[in-house]
Amino acid sequence: MATDWLGSIVSINCGDSLGVYQGRVSAVDQVSQTISLTRPFHNGVKCLVPEVTFRAGDITELKILEIPGPGENQHFGDLHQTELGPSGVGCQAGVNQNGTGKLAKKPASSSSAPQNIPKRTDVKSQEVAVSPQQQQCSKSYVDRHVESLSQSKSFRRRHNSWSSSSRHPNQATPKKSGLKNGQMKNKDDECFGDDIEEIPDTDFDFEGNLALFDKAAVFEEIDTYERRSGTRSRGIPNERPARYRHDENILESEPIVYRRITVPHSVSKEFCTDSGLVVPSVSYELHKKLLSVAEKHGLTLERRLEMTGVCASQMALTLLGGPNRLNPKNVHQRPTVALLCGPHVKGAQGISCGRHLANHDVQVILFLPNFVKMLESITNELSLFSKTQGQQVSSLKDLPTSPVDLVINCLDCPENAFLRDQPWYKAAVAWANQNRAPVLSIDPPVHEVEQGIDAKWSLALGLPLPLGEHAGRVYLCDIGIPQQVFQEVGINYHSPFGCKFVIPLHSA
Repeated sequence: MATDWLGSIVSINCGDSLGVYQGRVSAVDQVSQTISLTRPFHNGVKCLVPEVTFRAGDITELKILEIPGPGENQHFGDLHQTELGPSGVGCQAGVNQNGTGKLAKKPASSSSAPQNIPKRTDVKSQEVAVSPQQQQCSKSYVDRHVESLSQSKSFRRRHNSWSSSSRHPNQATPKKSGLKNGQMKNKDDECFGDDIEEIPDTDFDFEGNLALFDKAAVFEEIDTYERRSGTRSRGIPNERPARYRHDENILESEPIVYRRITVPHSVSKEFCTDSGLVVPSVSYELHKKLLSVAEKHGLTLERRLEMTGVCASQMALTLLGGPNRLNPKNVHQRPTVALLCGPHVKGAQGISCGRHLANHDVQVILFLPNFVKMLESITNELSLFSKTQGQQVSSLKDLPTSPVDLVINCLDCPENAFLRDQPWYKAAVAWANQNRAPVLSIDPPVHEVEQGIDAKWSLALGLPLPLGEHAGRVYLCDIGIPQQVFQEVGINYHSPFGCKFVIPLHSA
């Protein structure tokens, strides 16, 4: 009887145009050849109408997913008492030559009432095929329903893309069903096999689910990433972030005062450091007065010589290659330095520099002419130098004929200008010019034109003199003069050295 199939859950395939429907059978009319499903689903999406009716011509395939037990189909009320076919596991409808359907019975394990048929778990693979020419339905109703379903299908696709990205963390993620009873489920059963009673009646809350997606937080995270990477998207122009050097302070502070050293007389030449601080030059008389006052306060000549020797040797070691050249593994590449000194305090400064260079495994050749009487400072420095591996010569013939790595010039002194007329002085200048080695001058005088040796670098002490182009690139070293000593001679002084003892100067 047709009433025996009421309450059954079936899957109706209407072809590619209408798709697949699932639902519970609510009515079967053999006269009009229609079947109605209540609470239908179309391609896995709940329909917007409570009931759908199909005609036989639209049905391509019909599968029984679950058959109700005894008493489960009583709540459907009195329906058309037409007979769909004899009770059994499945029925297949055939088409005769007159176009009318004729039911053919399939083999079944029992011919009793449908309530004795096993549940869905045992008969899910049993199928009932109905001839598409045996049923009729209102085409206008189906067309309207298909149009509404197509719209809901496209809307569901968009919702799936939204909900997959905005799923709440506490919301469970559905798992695909895998093996059951040791066998792989049928594809249709995996997609549509859930109990229809477990599907909620209420529509999906799109607005509430979309509210779980915090768009403001995501956009803020994207903007933060773009600002850090220096790229902007969504049509916003690129904004390059501010970049600072490793020695620049990114915190706002008071403006830098670049002129922090002032002298009591007019300045003939000014220099500036790498950071832009202005260092004015001083006259030879003021420089001499500064050293004299410092000596009265305890900065003796011996201390000044030692400090000058350390700073000059440190600069010379850097010019010779630093750690790349002066390495214990490179003993076969020991650099050679020729030291030209005169019999005065500036020569004593050069001897002190040579002693420190010799202590750092540099081959030092010291040239100092023989004099009957030497200054005490020179005698003391020569005594210390003789304890090193450095070589002292008094004749220019003993100097190397091949080029050396560096020549340190300490021949000139403004107070002993008569030495420039001596033969040994002229011969030393000629040898330095012929050797073609770079020259470093320590505390050179102002009038370097009369010197005869063009230096590549010059090292000034405390404050620079107004040196010219023949002095080369000027460096300044700190010899330890206290700030109050500068103030005593009328110089408003603020140290430009920072963390270094030797800094380069540039012409302002």
